Amino acid sequence: MRSAVRSIHKKKIAVWSLTIQGARLASRITAEIAGTDFYISSRLKTKINTSNSSVLSFTVLSRTLAEVFHQYKGHIFIMSTGIVIRIIAPLIRHKTKDPAVVVVDEKGLHAISLLSGHIGGANELTLKIADITGADPVITTATDINKIPAIDLLARQKGLVIENPEAIKNVSMALLCGKKIILHDPYQYLTGTLSASNGIMNGVDYKVDDDTIRKNRIPGVFIDYIKTDIPTHFLKLRPVILSIGIGCNRNTSRQELKTFFLEVLDLFDLSAGSVLNLASIDLKSDEKGLLELAVDLDLPIKFYSKKKLEHVKEIENPSLMVKKHIGVTSVCEAAAILSAENGKENGKLIVPKQIKGNVTIAIARMSSI
Repeated sequence: MRSAVRSIHKKKIAVWSLTIQGARLASRITAEIAGTDFYISSRLKTKINTSNSSVLSFTVLSRTLAEVFHQYKGHIFIMSTGIVIRIIAPLIRHKTKDPAVVVVDEKGLHAISLLSGHIGGANELTLKIADITGADPVITTATDINKIPAIDLLARQKGLVIENPEAIKNVSMALLCGKKIILHDPYQYLTGTLSASNGIMNGVDYKVDDDTIRKNRIPGVFIDYIKTDIPTHFLKLRPVILSIGIGCNRNTSRQELKTFFLEVLDLFDLSAGSVLNLASIDLKSDEKGLLELAVDLDLPIKFYSKKKLEHVKEIENPSLMVKKHIGVTSVCEAAAILSAENGKENGKLIVPKQIKGNVTIAIARMSSI
């Protein structure tokens, strides 16, 4: 389900060393960066002194790395770049899925951003290591060295889901060449950044005739939760602001729930990449199909008490039947509205209760972004 690119949510970073001098530097780095695991060659573990409780050992680097490579959000290798390239090459999947990889020489003279500079955060990690060790940061991504905002990094920072990462290059190349781009950004995620008058970023167009866009393949960035007929060369970024409220009869299957979930999104032209969470009444907290759906979609699920659901006033389709059997006038609409709250106010209902078979679904959007 999660084919789009979301911010990497793995927490830990792994630091790897092969030599005693490298291990000393690795120990220094792990002491400064929270949430790190320190891996050292088993033949050296008894030869160094460290108070780090997260020191792990490996016998064969390539074998251990293959087992854990995608379990970490980033890797710092204290060794030669050639070694690192050879051992990670078979493990690389895609720029949207790979962890950050930074290489540091054992004297701490250079820190090299090697893989996943923007989306994975390797460039940022490289700069952090440089601050800790005094190393010269080596960053080669074109947007960084030309001091142009990287669209994939901006998306990551704003929590936007990249739906078609293959279009990143279209926007990046246009910005590097000082060309105009089209920007659809109704919620003002990137408008201030991309329309700022700073030389090469001048003149972001907001409205251009569709035929002109398609004919000349003018690059563009489309930021919205709505699915529409967008030119294929446009970069589509999805704000994660939609909450799905779900009600269902007992023992409703995951497949029935998922099928209707996707049907409702299609019916109202909503992107699955913009879905923030699922929500229901706490009576359903043990509903097998609902829990399986959350796992299948890789989405968190929230459950609310009858009391909280009854306090929601923006219900469009109250149900006397639901009130009689469960004790609340609404499950899916109320749960959607509550789970789309932004810390200050409840969400806004954009899809009222839809019913099919054993399932009811409603969708709410965060009221303000």
